Amino acid sequence: MHTYIIADNQDITREGLISVLRSQDIKNRVETAHTRAELQIRLRNYPESVVILDYTLFDFVSVNQLLNMKMGAKQSSWILFSEELEDHFLRQILLIDTGISVVMKHNSLQNILDAVICATYGETYLCDIAESILKDSNPQKKESDTLTASEKNILREIALGKTTKEIAFEKHLSFHTVNTHRRNIFRKLTVNNAHEATKYALQAGLIDLMEYYI
Repeated sequence: MHTYIIADNQDITREGLISVLRSQDIKNRVETAHTRAELQIRLRNYPESVVILDYTLFDFVSVNQLLNMKMGAKQSSWILFSEELEDHFLRQILLIDTGISVVMKHNSLQNILDAVICATYGETYLCDIAESILKDSNPQKKESDTLTASEKNILREIALGKTTKEIAFEKHLSFHTVNTHRRNIFRKLTVNNAHEATKYALQAGLIDLMEYYI
């Protein structure tokens, strides 16, 4: 028996998904959740479930909040299922977690079923829009490979949200030294701020996702 949790506050979509899922296998268990709190409870009860989520209609306040919940339910599989998702949102979530499937509500029924089947068996499904966004997001060159060991160490601390003063204190370095490393890192990565540098650190594997989201 497979368990599916439908986290979608659009009545017609929710009822349609329930009907489709039950028609595929009479043994399928289909649960619903209308809030983050309800979804958390369903995941505790059914940790190996497939979550079908319309992020735009749910009460998540940030990508981090969504990813934290997903990481807390490591055995679950997730499908983002919406009318429309912003490019920036998709790019961010797909770069950080490659295990999330994406299918749009305007996709064909077969596409939606393909996404459900993939998620059910631990595979990832990306619709054409998600594939295109992910492809455009890949940098042409991994500039982080040009960083020195010291710069990678400093970048890791920046990505963990530490200030220049905090890094200097913890590493027993001068403020000037850390600031110089910071400028060199930004120049080599061709980024303008800590947020962009953090994205590179995540892609390069310089920090663990669990560290980043704690």
